[in-house]
Amino acid sequence: MATTVKSDEHKNKRKKEAKNETSGTAQLGFFEKNDPIPESSQKFHKTDTLETILKDTGKEINALLSKYAQILSERAAMDASYVEELEGILKEASSIEHHLKLKRENLRHSFAAIAGPLQNEEGVSGK
Repeated sequence: MATTVKSDEHKNKRKKEAKNETSGTAQLGFFEKNDPIPESSQKFHKTDTLETILKDTGKEINALLSKYAQILSERAAMDASYVEELEGILKEASSIEHHLKLKRENLRHSFAAIAGPLQNEEGVSGK
C-alpha cells in the first residue's frame, strides 16, 4: 500500500512537471513571437549604443585633452614671460653692479688724490 501511494505521488509529480514544461515552452514561444526587436537587431542596437557611447566618450576625452593642452600652453607662455622678466632684472642688476664698481674705483682715485697731498703735508710739517 505504501508503494502505491508513492507511485501515485510520483505520477502526480511527473504530470505537474510535464504540464509546467509545456506551459513554459508555450510562454517562451509567446515571448519569442511577440518580441518587437529580433535578436540580431538587439545585438546591432547594443553595438550601436556601445559605439555611440564610445564616440561620445572619445569626444569628451579629446575635449579634456584639448583643454589640458591649452592650459599647459598658457602656463608655458606665462613661464616664458617670467623668464624674460627675470632676465631683464638680472641684466639691470648686472648693470647696476658694474656702475657701482666704477663709482668705487673713482672714489678710490679721489681719496688717493686727496690723501697724497695730505700725507706730503704731514711729512713736511713733521720734519
